[in-house]
Amino acid sequence: MHAKLIPSTILLLTLPPLFWAGNAVVGRLVAPLVSPMTFNLLRWALAFVLLLPLAAPVLRRGSSLWPSWRRFAALGLLSIGGYNALLYLALNTSTPINVTLVGSITPVWTLLMGRAFFGIRISGKQWLGAVLSISGVLLVLSRGQLDVLMQVRLVPGDIYVLLASAGWAYYSWMLVHPTTEPAEIKRDWAAFLMAQIAFGLIWSALFAGAEWSLGWGRLEWSWGLALALLFIALGPALLSYRAYGAGVARAGPSVAGFFVNLTPLFTAVLSSAFLGEMPHLYHALAFALIVGGIAVSSSRR
Repeated sequence: MHAKLIPSTILLLTLPPLFWAGNAVVGRLVAPLVSPMTFNLLRWALAFVLLLPLAAPVLRRGSSLWPSWRRFAALGLLSIGGYNALLYLALNTSTPINVTLVGSITPVWTLLMGRAFFGIRISGKQWLGAVLSISGVLLVLSRGQLDVLMQVRLVPGDIYVLLASAGWAYYSWMLVHPTTEPAEIKRDWAAFLMAQIAFGLIWSALFAGAEWSLGWGRLEWSWGLALALLFIALGPALLSYRAYGAGVARAGPSVAGFFVNLTPLFTAVLSSAFLGEMPHLYHALAFALIVGGIAVSSSRR
């Protein structure tokens, strides 16, 4: 599924990686203050409140949301409940640069998910692009050292991001393939996002409850944490989900997946500015491999 990229579509698909880069950096900054599942729950609870004035009717008893609750429960698990929780969990053991670079395998997952579950054919160029992108991810996982790769010693955060990106890839295909959601919800971006948040909050609450029951929960309120929550609720949550959904609808999951790879570039700049975490040479090489791979795999035949 390819579409001509016009400036407005490019803008829609560039905003999410910029916000996601900020999300990774902020998540790293507040990691000592709040545990990952709790942070994710607070983020989406605030986003729910902010979106409520625009989409309250979709939650009413007679709304057309409820006959399609299974689909929205799945969308909420893959994106709001699962993807974001795994991202914050990853930031406890990995840097924002590493997290977003490993997450750049998402377009490769998108190709594989499209082939396995949605009957999308993969061309030779796309397979070549997949090999290049995976090579870039392996370079990040190995920290640029061949002996580390041979020992298959992965930081836990890298595993979490691989799982999260696989779920996000499937989520992206669910957005554009034959759907069962009512037309009135599909047409209204606020109602469509609210339907996902409503069920995503349930998943997030379950994960946060498990976190606290296991003794892993922590929460230290501060103005810094409050500002961080406000930023990620407005930018990486509401605005990025709105822009990404619109961009996928215009350009398709494969092309949208290419723009996901801007996230490491933005993250490297923001990490240098706010965390003092300078990127290494292997980060640049990995980014070149990943972007080159996705450029090849996303090109027209």
